[in-house]
Amino acid sequence: MREEPTLRIPLGVLALLVALLAYGIAVATFVLPVIANWHVLAQALVYLVLGVIWLLPLRRFLIWMETGRWG
Repeated sequence: MREEPTLRIPLGVLALLVALLAYGIAVATFVLPVIANWHVLAQALVYLVLGVIWLLPLRRFLIWMETGRWG
């Protein structure tokens, strides 16, 4: 357990917000034109998958924020 404050947590939160913003802009810029004419349920499935994909690296990132190690 950490006993003194570290900059990893505030910097990690800022990095996470920037990364999510970039991911959202990339999805809106590149995916939207491709799926714009698809059926609404197919679009919903694509957005559901893309909305979950960003969670995959989150566990290791949160571990790093808390401990300073990636594993």
